[in-house]
Amino acid sequence: MDKCLSVIIPSYNEELMIRKTAETITGILEEHKIPAELLFIDDGSKDATWQKIQEAAKAHDNVRGIHFSRNFGKEAAIYAGLAYAAGDCAVVIDCDLQHPPAKIVEMYRLWEEGYEVIEAVKADRGHESPFHAFCAHTFYSIISSATGIDMSRASDFKLLDRKAVLALLNMREKNAFFRALSSWIGFKTTQVEFEVQEREAGESKWSTRSLIRYAMTNITSFSTAPMQIVTVLGILMLINAFVFGTISLIQKIRGTALGGFTTVILLQLLTGSIVMISLGIIGYYISKIYEEIKDRPRFIVSEECGRKEKDA
Repeated sequence: MDKCLSVIIPSYNEELMIRKTAETITGILEEHKIPAELLFIDDGSKDATWQKIQEAAKAHDNVRGIHFSRNFGKEAAIYAGLAYAAGDCAVVIDCDLQHPPAKIVEMYRLWEEGYEVIEAVKADRGHESPFHAFCAHTFYSIISSATGIDMSRASDFKLLDRKAVLALLNMREKNAFFRALSSWIGFKTTQVEFEVQEREAGESKWSTRSLIRYAMTNITSFSTAPMQIVTVLGILMLINAFVFGTISLIQKIRGTALGGFTTVILLQLLTGSIVMISLGIIGYYISKIYEEIKDRPRFIVSEECGRKEKDA
């Protein structure tokens, strides 16, 4: 199909949204005469998401579905979509429709003009708690420093030319951060703004714990900033040791040295804490190296449905 668009839709426990998302995106693309396939990636959902995807594939000839053997995470779902996408370009969009589907048309037209990476950036972050906003700002500050690209308004909502898709798929790292790597690869890039929409059904699958784990994984996969913390802590302890060592020698020479049991205990506790934190950071990086060396697949597909299955 000439200039076909692949719409990649990672889905986890989204049984209430599959039908709505398929109908909404299909309707918008058909209205603007954009040939497209919708590729739902079921990331090992625990509800009826896969059944809903199968129903959508039967109702719409342009819908395909990929079902993971278990939950591998959103990044794995995105890369599975890129690997299975058949279009000349591919757009990644959330299943909950918080990314406005109408923006796909604008992004596609920009691709037709010759742009190879079209990034949808947030005009606002929607309704967030102050704590979540602070954590997000800190996270993106670190990633922006690592990439040299402003990612404060970045999202996974992007359209990529086939060349950009292949460039990402050729990167064999297991802990790949799509949001950063899709900007890092370069190519002819432009941006469109969007406002985060309210979720129509269901609830967010991101708990505070999962967000923290997601942030840690992506920071360590794309930046060595945490390793620099070890160096900074070591320098601070060296300064500390020099100051207290000088004070102790002066007191010894003057004969005014007193028993400093409390000071010794506090210093030992501080030193021990810093050593353990440093070992933890180093150990985390080593564990990531171990995961890369094992070379396990990013995801395992257990079932497929849709047009390709019918054609076979």
